[in-house]
Amino acid sequence: MKTSAPGRTCSIATVLLSLLAVLHTSTPQKNDIDIYSLTVDSRVSSRFAHTVVTSRVVNKANVVQEATFQVELPKRAFITNFSMIIDGVTYPGNIKEKAAAQEQYSTAVARGESAGLIKATGRKMEQFQVSVNVAPSAKVTFELVYEELLKRRLEVYELLLKIQPQQLVKHLQMDIHIFEPQGISFLETESTFMTNELADALTISRNKTKAHIRFKPTLSQQKSPGQEDTVLNGNFIIRYDVNRTLSGGSIQIENGYFVHYFAPEGLPTIPKNVIFVIDKSGSMLGRKIQQTREALIKILDDLSPRDQFNLISFSGDATQWKPLLVPASAEDVNQARRYVAGIQAQGGTNINDAMLMAVQLLSNANRQELLPAGSVSLIILLTDGDPTVGETNPARIQKNVQEAIAGQYSLFCLGFGFDVSYAFLEKLALDNGGLARRIYEDSDSALQLQDFYQEVANPLLTAVTFEYPSNAVEEVSQDNFRLLFKGSEIVVAGKLQDQSPDVLSAKVRGHLHMQNITFQTEIRVAEKEEEFQSPKYIFHSFMERLWAYLTIQQLLEKMILASDAEKQALETRALNLSLQYSFVTPLTSMVVTKPEGEERSEVAEKPVETGGCESRTPASLANQPRQTHPQVGCQPPSGPLPALTSQPALPALGTTPAVPAPIQAPPVILTLPGQSVNHLCVDIKHSQGPMNLLSDPDQGVEVTGQYETEKAQFSWIEVTFKNPQLQVRASPEHVVVTRNRRNSAYKWKETLFSVTPGLNMTMDKAGLLLLSSPDKVTIGLLPWDGPGEGLRLLLRDTDRFSSHVGGTLGQFYQGVLWGPPAAADDSRRTLSVQGRDYSATRLLKLDYQEGSPGTEISCWSVEL
Repeated sequence: MKTSAPGRTCSIATVLLSLLAVLHTSTPQKNDIDIYSLTVDSRVSSRFAHTVVTSRVVNKANVVQEATFQVELPKRAFITNFSMIIDGVTYPGNIKEKAAAQEQYSTAVARGESAGLIKATGRKMEQFQVSVNVAPSAKVTFELVYEELLKRRLEVYELLLKIQPQQLVKHLQMDIHIFEPQGISFLETESTFMTNELADALTISRNKTKAHIRFKPTLSQQKSPGQEDTVLNGNFIIRYDVNRTLSGGSIQIENGYFVHYFAPEGLPTIPKNVIFVIDKSGSMLGRKIQQTREALIKILDDLSPRDQFNLISFSGDATQWKPLLVPASAEDVNQARRYVAGIQAQGGTNINDAMLMAVQLLSNANRQELLPAGSVSLIILLTDGDPTVGETNPARIQKNVQEAIAGQYSLFCLGFGFDVSYAFLEKLALDNGGLARRIYEDSDSALQLQDFYQEVANPLLTAVTFEYPSNAVEEVSQDNFRLLFKGSEIVVAGKLQDQSPDVLSAKVRGHLHMQNITFQTEIRVAEKEEEFQSPKYIFHSFMERLWAYLTIQQLLEKMILASDAEKQALETRALNLSLQYSFVTPLTSMVVTKPEGEERSEVAEKPVETGGCESRTPASLANQPRQTHPQVGCQPPSGPLPALTSQPALPALGTTPAVPAPIQAPPVILTLPGQSVNHLCVDIKHSQGPMNLLSDPDQGVEVTGQYETEKAQFSWIEVTFKNPQLQVRASPEHVVVTRNRRNSAYKWKETLFSVTPGLNMTMDKAGLLLLSSPDKVTIGLLPWDGPGEGLRLLLRDTDRFSSHVGGTLGQFYQGVLWGPPAAADDSRRTLSVQGRDYSATRLLKLDYQEGSPGTEISCWSVEL
């Protein structure tokens, strides 16, 4: 690879970033800058992802044009390299200490030159952008390399890639290789841009330990129907998990380094004592408090009967629901649900008194021996603003809470929106053995709250420590942890000593509910190293880089809690590791040289969560000029869809109304293959509470729904599958998919293509959601917006129903007997189902099954 030519004058562009994979090229005129090749190669070795994005562009214009390379990156990732090749000359990126890069930036600003920034672009991503001038007919190659340790959350690892070329690309290819020596137990892919046409470009192959996902669409597959634009614009997600047993975990070794993954299966859950501290100040008024109530009611339903709980709501004052913690019995949970439903938002924000009240509740119960032996005590704080009443100094609140908790309980802080200081909440949580999380204001805020609770709902072990022989390992990362929760994983990494034994042993100690437990494991070093000898699936020395990545992340977290004297030492070590391993972190910047004549200097700093819409600056840059930049999360969220409205009932066919009413779509249309009547329209006139619409134990599927007769529409429809264990709940606002306690929300008419073992989920731009499998009935859900608007259910491949199908709608697939038309009126007849007779009338209806605007059909209709 060539370097910069001797004597060539270069200006400096300083760039700071972190991880995912999207390329976007902006052009002054359409097709002037052409991306003729875009490849993404991601290799995941033992949870550590190494991704290379390569883009090749050419300037087809006869004048100089600017090409912009724009990448969206997961927030937890570190960029390790970026380069541009222009006219055969390579302009590499170099990692520098941020203070030095900041000095160059300040000089550039003094000269009146512009600055480019990294900015947050959503909940999980950051955006990096760099531009370069391209001569006529010249070609430029951009290459970006980034790395990330995938974190297990709610029983899956997730690799997120984003595709957004904004034009058709002649050679577009994504390759994701996964190698997990423990064995891959589960793998699914999901895309927000995939269509049925593009599905043919996706191939997935896997064996016990390896998986390969390839996406290679042709030009014709990339085109929007009837247009020359690309349909590729969205996320591509891979989720997977590995095999595990009730053991001391998996130790893996490569090139002198080891990593120890610990997430034992089969452990019983420890009972918990949990206090929910809920902000009901005036700023929570409206949608926030409504979503908080909704989430809390769901969370209360998920409490185990062995748990104890209480609620504290606060504004200017703090109020506790009960004087003591109460067991999560059905009666107490129902009382709590009624209390939560009545919480109203008004007043100021007194976080200090509310937190001390929560600690006092637990401490009093502990002194009175009312906390079950071996149980875990948690405090979960939800607030949307900074303290305004009582003690308002954040540092004093942090000190008061830490002294009161005294290491006995774990505190988890949820910041709702961007009006709260995230740095304040983060330190408050980390000081007390917990963590903080941002809750984004959107239609799925209640789901975000529920998902967070699910992450901490099932503690398995407390006081977890890892022990290794002192003559075998060194420079080990964090090896003691307060809690292990179900669905998560603890990761420890370190270096093997030069003269380490042939056998590496490890002990993991922890506390179960009523006893201590010790896991022991040992592995032969030479045998483990052989697992990573295939260069096809790994990149060299990946485990050493994994160790460095993990160590840097932990040092950055420790800096939040450290005193000023300790912080400098931690920052120095994190900085040295960042420079040694070429990681772009909050302490470093990447300097990119540019060709002669581009006298512009850019600096971009990696955003770090704080309050409002700012980034936290490391201690060494506290006195440097501060750059702030807007975040997508700071924008007002899009509102919910309008409420659905009912339409007047349609008179039977044959009558002549004075003013013709529009033909309505019935609530349900059933296809009846093999019967004398192909379609049956079902009108629901009587409904109280949730309905069992259909269930088939042999198919492993159940469909329930709530039908509102006054509005003549479904308020929700829920589809539950046994294999895979998955639930899909549709409402007029969105679709929520729940698997392994993990919720994913999708807005209607946003394309979706998900491939899960045993089930495919697709949604097109018309909003038709199809749940299909080669051997199962296909179930469809649709937000019909034609006459008689509302949620609609449709069924395909109904010949696959078993003889055990039942339910309000399922009964019609059980040997329907049709009587002859009535002698006096051939538009009426009787049908019998399982000994029950229904009167059917032939009416004109709108068939919604192919989407709006629908087609008129003559349909036999029954009322239920």
